Amino acid sequence: MGNCFSITDASEKILKALPVETAFKFPSPLPTFTQGGRFANGTIDLGGHEVSQVPTFNKVWSTYEGGPNNLGVTFFEPSSVPTGFSILGYYAQPNNRQLFGWVLVAKDLSSNNTLKPPVDYTLVGNTESLMIKQDGPGYFWQPVAPDGYQAVGLIVTNSSQKPPLDKVRCVRSDLTEQCEADTSIWESNGVKVSTLRPTIRGTQATGVCVGTFTWQPQNTSPPSLSCLKNKKLDFSTMPNGSQTGVLSNTYSPLIYLHPDEEYLPSSVNWYFSNGALLYKRGEESNPNPIEPNGANLPQGGANDGSYWLDLPIDKKGKERVKKGDLQSTQAYLHIKPMLGATFTDIAIWVFYPFNGPARAKVKLITLPLWRIGEHIGDWEHVTLRISNFNGELWRVFLSQHSGGEWIDACDLEFQEGGGSNKPVAYASLHGHAMYPKPGLVLQGNDGVGIRNDTAKSKKVFDTGLGYEVIAAEYGGEGGGVVEPPWVNYFRKWGPKIDYSVEDDVKRIERFLFGALKRAFVNLVKKIPDEVYGEDGPTGPKLKGNWAGDEK
Repeated sequence: MGNCFSITDASEKILKALPVETAFKFPSPLPTFTQGGRFANGTIDLGGHEVSQVPTFNKVWSTYEGGPNNLGVTFFEPSSVPTGFSILGYYAQPNNRQLFGWVLVAKDLSSNNTLKPPVDYTLVGNTESLMIKQDGPGYFWQPVAPDGYQAVGLIVTNSSQKPPLDKVRCVRSDLTEQCEADTSIWESNGVKVSTLRPTIRGTQATGVCVGTFTWQPQNTSPPSLSCLKNKKLDFSTMPNGSQTGVLSNTYSPLIYLHPDEEYLPSSVNWYFSNGALLYKRGEESNPNPIEPNGANLPQGGANDGSYWLDLPIDKKGKERVKKGDLQSTQAYLHIKPMLGATFTDIAIWVFYPFNGPARAKVKLITLPLWRIGEHIGDWEHVTLRISNFNGELWRVFLSQHSGGEWIDACDLEFQEGGGSNKPVAYASLHGHAMYPKPGLVLQGNDGVGIRNDTAKSKKVFDTGLGYEVIAAEYGGEGGGVVEPPWVNYFRKWGPKIDYSVEDDVKRIERFLFGALKRAFVNLVKKIPDEVYGEDGPTGPKLKGNWAGDEK
């Protein structure tokens, strides 16, 4: 970390303190872990070389415009590298947030020369010609790897002189995998800087994120960089049962429901024991009650429409169950290795008996959309991505309709009062999509779209209370979880109900005139398909992120 930097403006020299000049700290100290396995041991053996996560840096070069909030980006060299380890590449992050990140450094564990210095450097870009506020020009160098080796990161300098060859190491090719650009860090003047991630990701994938970045000018190919590969994917770096409990209790998020929310979550067993029914195609007149844990639900197979779940038949019971039961609510945890078992993902699933109707915003008017957006059964999730090097929370994924977004820990809101590392998420009114901050998120533009309203309220759910681990994607002490039968029910959690959307649309149009009516008609044409009709969702195990990465 450095001090404040002088920025020369066209007319004056100003001193500007940037968020990146302060290192992020969690509200509370990180947890400690009982011994067992290789989780949170500080290093990980990838099968030939050992890697460590370095979160400390020295600033090399900055620009002060472009990127998020037009505050620029800073590039860093890893510092306090453990003895015997070598740098693989530099780190970059936007200036609009506190310094929070890491890169991997490596040490050869064998005499097989898994690491070698580059034979030269190629200048892949510089900022000499860019008319931007900057610390003088910056220069971006790609290591030229020896035959049989790959570069996994770039080097940055503030002079045109090539870096020393011993500054960085390249990695033997059989210990690397293909990578791709991930999150955009900075864009300006036709240049884009992005983080890198393995191209193939999933619970059994071996690709390891290095924490480095790529520099790509417009209309040019990106530098040829790779990620690492874990050739020793034995999952010994994953947390055991007690360590998983510590992680869940430390980082389990609080989920705030909107103060006007009518359709609350519940436990699965509350739903089953309060009249939910199992239907079979061809025997619709004779539905069956569902046994605890879904013991009588059909197992496996395919989502072929032959079975589905529904609310109780009687009107009073149906309306009561639709509203859920917050006191019974449980979080259902799926523990899985990610990024070559260098991280643990804890996917926290929450069930709602009913997803309420959508609402539209047409300029200053809010319109209920009647049945549009309703469906029986609703699964939402939050995923914690935790480092297997030290047990530190890196990112949180918030599900939002058919997608979602990753939020780095430094950008999260944490539980009020300090002293807690529990992040906060906000579930949108009726739709239950998760967001990191309260307020309105509009699916649309120019003041017209589908509303996602969130706010803090007394309706709050601590996912760390009474959770149940329903699956673990690795063996040994941390795995071996017996999955409840409902996890392997692969059909819909609600019926498919077809109705004429046009009737609801015309009913709303009667209240609008002129430009507002035209704006609403255009909105209807752009409403996502998942909002139309009533069609119950499949359960967590049929989602792409169950065995893969979040989308």
